[in-house]
Amino acid sequence: MDPNALSLDTLLGPWRVVRFQGQGSYGAVYRVEREAPTGDGPFALKLALHPLDPRFEREGELLSRIRHPHVPRLLDRGWRVLSGGVPFPYLVMEWVEGTPLYAWAAQQERTSRQVCQLLAQVARALEATHAVEGVHRDVKGDNVLVRQDGSAVLTDLGSGCYRGAETLTHQFPPPGTPQYQSPECQRFQWEARHLPRARYEAQPADDVYALGVTAYRLVVGKYPPECVAMKQTEEGFQFVPVEPVAPERQVRLSPELAALIRQMLSDEPSFRGSAAEVAQALEHAAKRSGPWADQPIRPVSEPVPDGMARVSKDAESPVDESPPPVSVPVSEGPEHRLRSLRSERTAVRGLMAAASVCLLLGGVWWMESQVAWETYPGESESLGGLTDAGPLNAASEVASQSEQNTVNLDVPQKPFPGQGLPPCEKHEVEINKGCWVRSADKTPPCGIRSYAWRNSCYSPILQLGRPPSSVQP
Repeated sequence: MDPNALSLDTLLGPWRVVRFQGQGSYGAVYRVEREAPTGDGPFALKLALHPLDPRFEREGELLSRIRHPHVPRLLDRGWRVLSGGVPFPYLVMEWVEGTPLYAWAAQQERTSRQVCQLLAQVARALEATHAVEGVHRDVKGDNVLVRQDGSAVLTDLGSGCYRGAETLTHQFPPPGTPQYQSPECQRFQWEARHLPRARYEAQPADDVYALGVTAYRLVVGKYPPECVAMKQTEEGFQFVPVEPVAPERQVRLSPELAALIRQMLSDEPSFRGSAAEVAQALEHAAKRSGPWADQPIRPVSEPVPDGMARVSKDAESPVDESPPPVSVPVSEGPEHRLRSLRSERTAVRGLMAAASVCLLLGGVWWMESQVAWETYPGESESLGGLTDAGPLNAASEVASQSEQNTVNLDVPQKPFPGQGLPPCEKHEVEINKGCWVRSADKTPPCGIRSYAWRNSCYSPILQLGRPPSSVQP
């Protein structure tokens, strides 16, 4: 259908076309008003470009299930019969006046606190979508509008799906934008490349990963590096870990925001946290971060702004020096929830900052409405007191590399997700039912990249191997 086929004043049910707004791959958007003015307009009418397009039925059904201030509200759906008697489906939603997220960022300087607030609202929209057993499948800055009041709206659920919905895509690639696809989605496409009936089932963790990519591009100005890589071996192609480039190596931003971006981009889906957990973490960061969260996000190559003084954690008094650029190492450890942290308090006494807690232990999430952002040696004997007191300000205290080397994490009681299991190879050691390799020249404390066992340091063996010859569709 020609998107300009609807002229001004055309009626579709009670909706009168005011102007043509634009078009995408599957639909054209018009600004409309009610035929009988009620003073509550304008509205957005999305008309299919293809007759009987089932995507519109699915998008309308998903929107009808969601009631959230950061998701457009569905008002009506119906059919427009054009010449020849061919029906084209349409949807009517509330009109969202706003600027796409990346364009908004290009127009003004943004701070870590502003970014946390906006991303928290998008995460809440995803929480509402996942609560009705739906997935967005195309989370990106182009589909987030920033209103004039600074609030964010997650739009364009045309690629969305929900449990029980009809399958519309029967071939690769799956719906969505390639740069935002999760590692597990990319691996599936490789492993099932020869299986025409294989279909990737998107999960909420895919939306969270896409939100992490959105956050990274929002603060850095470009996409993060490729999340998966492969190398050719004698046994065929194998997946290999990719060293992530932390956003704080590119730009100055608050440690809390940097840690959460890395967490959302975790290779292991369970480490990312749910959309609700991410939203709560971002809200805490927006509320509790220190003064550095109000500074513009700028490249690390630029000088520190004059007058920025670090705050003493003891006396709340300014210290006559500017804080260095944030530099927090990327964790390779497992996810530890607050319950396990309380029982392993010796493993975190050496942590000096919020980002260190989140990353050294593989991601601490606000699972019980509070999070311990930082633990200073000698200040607390357990995380219980910190949890009761709420998150602390860690923006002005970043652990140095020498301090990180004092951290000593014990080998966990069970293998990590994806870790190699016995029988182990000759050069490997079986510990607590998992396969490990010993760091021959290293003794505890082992730092952040290995784990202590009987006065030696070990690293887990990842179970990569050859892609399977068959994949369940």
